[in-house]
This record gives sequence, C-alpha cells and structure tokens, in this order.
Amino acid sequence: MKTKSPLILILLLSVCLSMVSCVSKKKYRSSRDMISKLQSDSMNTHGQLKDCYVQVQKLEGDKAALQDANSSVQDELMSVSSQSKMTIADQAKRLKSLQGLIQAQRDVMLNLKKSIADALVGFKADELAVYIKDGKVYVSLEEKLLFKSGSAVVDPKGKEALQKLATVLNNTKDIAVLIEGHTDNKPIKTAKFEDNWTLSSERSLSIVRLLTKDYGFDSKRITASGRGEFHPVASNDTDETRAANRRTEIILTPNLMELYKLLDL
Repeated sequence: MKTKSPLILILLLSVCLSMVSCVSKKKYRSSRDMISKLQSDSMNTHGQLKDCYVQVQKLEGDKAALQDANSSVQDELMSVSSQSKMTIADQAKRLKSLQGLIQAQRDVMLNLKKSIADALVGFKADELAVYIKDGKVYVSLEEKLLFKSGSAVVDPKGKEALQKLATVLNNTKDIAVLIEGHTDNKPIKTAKFEDNWTLSSERSLSIVRLLTKDYGFDSKRITASGRGEFHPVASNDTDETRAANRRTEIILTPNLMELYKLLDL
C-alpha cells in the first residue's frame, strides 16, 4: 500500500477546515440575529409594561377621585334629607301663617272697599268707581267730578268726595296711597301746561295737597304721579271713550311688611 502524497493531505485538511469555518459562521450569524430579535422584543415588552403601569396609576387616581365625589354626594344627600325631615313641620306651620296673612290682607281690603263705597254712596256711577284689582283698592274719579277741562283746580263737588274719602283713609292704618293722574290723547299746550304729562301731574298734586293739608292725611303715606295719556282704559276714538280716560285714580295698597318678613324677602 502506497502512502498518500502530503499535498493531497494538506488539501483535504484545508477543505475540512473551510467547511467547519462556514458552518460556524452561519451559526454565529443566526445566533446573533436571534439575540438582536430577543433584545428588541424585550425592549418593546418593557415599554408596554411601562405604559400599562402608567395607565394603572391613572385609573387608580380616577377611582380615588370618583370615590371622594361619591362620598361628598352621599353626605350632601343625607344632609338635605335630614334637613327636610326636620323642617316639614316648620314648613307646614309657615305655609299656614302665610295663608292666614294673605286672607287677613284680603279681608282688610274688602272691608276698606266697602267703607269707601258706603262713604261715597251719594255720587253717581258715571262720576266715580270703587273696585279691587291685584289686591289693591282703586277709587277712580272722573274728570267731570274733579276738574274743568284743562284745569288742575279741584271743583267743590270733587272736594266733597275727597273729604269723605279722607275720613275713611284717616281711620285706616297700614295703607299707602298713590294718586295717579290720567288724560286722553288730545294734545294740550297752554301757558300753564306744556303737555298732558304736566296736566296729569298737576292734577294729582292738587289732590295730594287737599288730602294732606286740608283733610289731615299722613303725608308720609301718599305719593303723586302723572301718567299722561299713556295708560288708557278705553280707546280714544269717541268723546265718550276719551272721557273715560280723563280720570284720577286713587290706589290704596296694604302694608305687606309682615308678608315679606315671612317670606324672608
């Protein structure tokens, strides 16, 4: 048997080493790629875990805030319920007192209306009217009873009516008096009265002076007001309806202080 040539042996050895080297490099690259992928996956997972932790912390904070809000609402509801239970009897008592005061005021105004109507019974229906409106007593006096056309001087018959009215008012306590002068819509311009505002205001002032200076009514309880033609009770199309608008209203208002106190106003 012949011995192989050394050259052949060297070639075979080189081939084997080369094959081993190629296999090792492939394994190395594969392992390196796997390690890189694992590192990337680990970093992603770590980021997701961090986001989850932040979200959990936020949810815990929201939960605590909701619990506090719910506790506050429950406390408020319990407080309101307790107060309601404690004041039902007081509310019923207050309502009864309020109803009693309202009825008492209504009775006062009804009696006042009757007293005034009785005092003015001698005057005609087309000269004056007495009625209740919005809880107040109105005494509406026509122009022909009180004044001549375009004048603010009260006629004798008008003075008689006002004196009888003052007698009733002087015996009635806790009543405020408002005198309102009204005209029709026909313009007026004289040396004394520039317009209907002036005429209506002067007429109401004339009545205030009579009631206070001549007939002794309390000046602190009376007010004068002129409203011109701007609050008619009828159209201004005919002589008859215009006459209805030329009036002086004496408005009697009860003292509502006790009602205001009860309502905490």
